[in-house]
Amino acid sequence: MEPVSLQDFVCALDPASLPRVLRVCSGVYFQGSIYEISGNECCLSTGDLIKVTQVCLQRVVCENPGTGQTIEIAPTFRGHFSPLTGPQSYGTLNELLSAATQRSKKLPICFMSTHRITTEARVVPEDQPLLLEAVEIHHGAKCARCVLDTEAQQFVLHLPLSQKGPFWEWEPGAPRPLLQALQDSALKDLLFTCPTLPWHSLILRPQYEVQAIMHMRRTIVKIPSTLEVDVEDVTASSQHIHFIQPLLLSEALAQGGPFPLTTEILEVPEGSPIFLSPWVASLQKGQRLCIHGLASPPWRVLVSTKGRKAPRHFMVSGAYQGKLRRRPREFPTAYDLLGALRPGQPLRVVATKDYEGDGVESPGFTSLAVGDRLEVLRSGQAHGAEGRDIDVLVCQRLSDQAGEEEEDYEQIDEDQILLPLYCSSSFVEEMNDGRRYSLEDLTTQFSLPCEVRVVVKDSSHPADPLPSFPGLRLEEKIMEPFLVVSLDSNPAMCFEIPPRWLDLTVVEAKGRLGRPARPLPIATVQELADAFYYSLRRLPAFESQLPPPRPPKSEGLRGQKKQTSKGKGSQFSQVLELQQCPLLLKPRMKTLPQSAKNSSDTYSKVSAHKKGLRATKSNTKAPDDDEHDYEEVLEQFRNTL
Repeated sequence: MEPVSLQDFVCALDPASLPRVLRVCSGVYFQGSIYEISGNECCLSTGDLIKVTQVCLQRVVCENPGTGQTIEIAPTFRGHFSPLTGPQSYGTLNELLSAATQRSKKLPICFMSTHRITTEARVVPEDQPLLLEAVEIHHGAKCARCVLDTEAQQFVLHLPLSQKGPFWEWEPGAPRPLLQALQDSALKDLLFTCPTLPWHSLILRPQYEVQAIMHMRRTIVKIPSTLEVDVEDVTASSQHIHFIQPLLLSEALAQGGPFPLTTEILEVPEGSPIFLSPWVASLQKGQRLCIHGLASPPWRVLVSTKGRKAPRHFMVSGAYQGKLRRRPREFPTAYDLLGALRPGQPLRVVATKDYEGDGVESPGFTSLAVGDRLEVLRSGQAHGAEGRDIDVLVCQRLSDQAGEEEEDYEQIDEDQILLPLYCSSSFVEEMNDGRRYSLEDLTTQFSLPCEVRVVVKDSSHPADPLPSFPGLRLEEKIMEPFLVVSLDSNPAMCFEIPPRWLDLTVVEAKGRLGRPARPLPIATVQELADAFYYSLRRLPAFESQLPPPRPPKSEGLRGQKKQTSKGKGSQFSQVLELQQCPLLLKPRMKTLPQSAKNSSDTYSKVSAHKKGLRATKSNTKAPDDDEHDYEEVLEQFRNTL
């Protein structure tokens, strides 16, 4: 086949003959674009092979042959086009009229001349369609009244019947839709007429989008048919050529198979590794992999180690077969207690840090001492000292002995206390659960985060690192598809890869493996790099919890800021007064009654200043027994200022 322009090749192409292999005979490059313009290929080198798989009609340009004016129409255009065909030529206009009279054809008649016609009014170019409307006397001679369409307007010309040609008469054929008019090869390069368009005759110039496969190109290449490049059809001599088409792991996952799939790595994503497992070092260019399919189950659990050393982070598969035992959870604030509270699951804790609840910053709240036992009941709101509502946690103070709890069971209303959510007293969970759980049962029965310890390692994973840690924290359960992959050189090394975070570029290799006779030993525990772990925790799925509330500002500090612009004497007196406030002895806050009998309410309003309630543990001393010398402290403070 001789080289032809890409436009001519596509217009003459039979879609049923696809795919076709083309060789570029003259390359093209558009300056100003490195590779693509508007998603289309615009850089083809001489000698490139392209495998055309599909041709799509994008638009059709209708051109007026006389004026060059164009109109674009969509492929869905509903108008009908009639081809203008010329059965024979005539020497003069008189012969053209005589032939039309013999065939009983009525005016007007569409015709054109193969030579230029010069008249007094203007010059008619060759191959310019003319419309003969009537025969009339003009300047005493019989003339044909003809209409010439131009870009600006229509001109009426009077041509003598003796005007020499040759002339071709154009006869409209059967009307047909746009797609049929373009697909009929017999109508190529003919003029058409369409009643819905403003011109008597027009030329159809279709523009296609060629979809093709190129060597080492991962995606389908889109080439406009109007690209000025010559091609040659070499399909017959290119049957042995195999186009290597790269594939991303995410694309293999989206395609859903067929699996197993033997591949070879072409490119590894740049950057630091996200996993610290031994198989990561094997992921290099040229390494052959076998993709066995989608991992099951699709969920994973993020796990962090507990201990004095720097924490390590792991991603544990839902197929983990080790046994776990629950450990008491630790809560740094009351806000964390609220996050762990679940309906129908009692939560009892022990305070591991003293908390002074009746200070200047939090007047009226209960104080806690190390060893205090509490049962978390619900959340609520209390009226603060300045009239503002404060979010609190309603708890039940428990006695140190079980017998005392039974004796005081009837006095539950007098044992409820309030803790602000910003309470910084640390807590540890009270629990007595010696059962062994699987990972699936643990995540189903208990809310995360959860403190556990592995007591039986995963037998399918000999290098299971989790049992070596004294404590683990199950952070979050995530849903993410993974692919089960093994090394072709070491089939025993089988692991799971998340295409979302480790999207390798591979190419399908020759040979296809059969399905394994027995399940593959898969590494169910993978250690994560710190940077990747913290990036996971920043995902939207982990942003459901709001940060804990801030404690109120100290009145002393706020008072000092307000007095910075005043004189030194006034500043001294104000600061002294503010410093004396925390030192005044105040009675301990009394615990509050139950605010509502219905504990299922999410929030309830309780007052922080009720009277007649049972007092909490008091450490207040008589003024005479106070060991502090307030006068000495104030004197030192005055000297300092």
